[in-house]
Amino acid sequence: MILDRIRMEKLREKVMTADEAALFIKDGMTLATSGFTPSGYPKAVPLALAKRAENGEEIGVTLITGASVGDELDGALSRAGVLKRRFPYQTNNDSRNGINAGTVAYQDMHLSHVPQFIEYGFFGNIDIAIIEALAITEEGNIIPTTSVGISPQAVAEADIVIVEINTSQSMALEGVHDIYMTKKPPFREPIPITHSGDRIGTPYITCDPEKIVAIVECDIADKVRPLGAIDEDSKKISQHIIKFLEAEVAAKRLPKNLLPLQSGVGSVANAVLGGLVESDFDNLTCYTEVIQDSMFDLIDAGKVTIASGTSFTPSEEGLIRLNENMEHYAKHCILRPMEISNHPEVARRLGVIAMNTAIEFDIYGHVNSTNIMGSRMMNGLGGSGDFTRNAYLSFFTTVSTAKNGDISSIVPFVSHVDHTEHDVEVFVTEQGLADVRGLCPTERARAIIENCAHPNYKEMLLDYLNRAETGKFSHEPHLMDESHSWHDRFLKTGSMKK
Repeated sequence: MILDRIRMEKLREKVMTADEAALFIKDGMTLATSGFTPSGYPKAVPLALAKRAENGEEIGVTLITGASVGDELDGALSRAGVLKRRFPYQTNNDSRNGINAGTVAYQDMHLSHVPQFIEYGFFGNIDIAIIEALAITEEGNIIPTTSVGISPQAVAEADIVIVEINTSQSMALEGVHDIYMTKKPPFREPIPITHSGDRIGTPYITCDPEKIVAIVECDIADKVRPLGAIDEDSKKISQHIIKFLEAEVAAKRLPKNLLPLQSGVGSVANAVLGGLVESDFDNLTCYTEVIQDSMFDLIDAGKVTIASGTSFTPSEEGLIRLNENMEHYAKHCILRPMEISNHPEVARRLGVIAMNTAIEFDIYGHVNSTNIMGSRMMNGLGGSGDFTRNAYLSFFTTVSTAKNGDISSIVPFVSHVDHTEHDVEVFVTEQGLADVRGLCPTERARAIIENCAHPNYKEMLLDYLNRAETGKFSHEPHLMDESHSWHDRFLKTGSMKK
């Protein structure tokens, strides 16, 4: 019963249908919602809003979320033409198509910047916060569900709040959250986290109950994404990383239980982290943004003692596993606001080992993780930049080729730069691992080509480098016309091969 989850009695009179709640949303408004990956996002109210547009009403909104969300939010609003502007990360086909067609204005952002942009007023006024909740406390505070994301800042800064109580979410989630908010400059203080497991806040989002104008019951489960099977290439990438970490321990550059691990979103990232299950490492900790299936494997294997993030991001099978064993996993997991989970200060202090995924990287170490062929947006930067630049060690991984071998993932010059050559220490493909610490640009290039490039493309890349080195300047030599035509070759022929 929804009323059992609304513990503040006077708020029970705010219960209404999704259609009624959606009427608070007007054309031109800015909405900030819960949700980080397809977890913990509002579902019933966005569907009701989309229905208004499908019935002929002219309405368009700006949408700010923690990260990607499910189809009931991004997809439904995109298909109905309601989504006009979007921040900061998405993975939905319909919203992506709108962004690339120019019908949805999109700004890609470092995720740790989004909460403070909300607080600083850089997005303008936040008209409505729509938050999925597990329950509302006796004081009117909001207990989140499977993610935290920007929810605390959205609630604090929005004019009004709509709460979706999702009865499909397990009550065993209560207590897993640790909500802490920073002050605005010049009054900001150090964030008091010195260990991944430190709890520094409250298990709920503080909310003035007078701001809550509607409470809607919802029983729609998170529409999580499937994770691909751990294939041979992913296993090889994971093995290269584990061998490297073992060498770092032997060299006394890392402790035996490593340092807190961060891993990005998706199948390859999940596989890389999953490889640690069979390793000799134990007593591990994680300070990351997403807690995926492989993290459950590590917890069950007794390898991970604590996993801190801002979202549970399981596969469909992993969601069932999580719900069936929530009390068990809740003992080992903490969900924080993404301002804290992704905070550069904390990542630097803890010495996070950051492992993220690239679309492509170039021979000098620049990484493209967002745009296909330089201009077609895939998903967005996400939190990779927050961790990469501030990590103790930063890795980027990718399979060495794409499109059945027709595209090399290692190129002379990436078509779009998300992470510069100054930010990444280690590059890994199924072919091998390049440790570029302390190397000048041309040394980096030879290490990346030799260790990471697919054999079908090594000769071409070395030929490019050798000819570039005969030019006037030798520090980071480029043949600018050829580096651009490398991508043009695929557009013209469907392959980068000669």
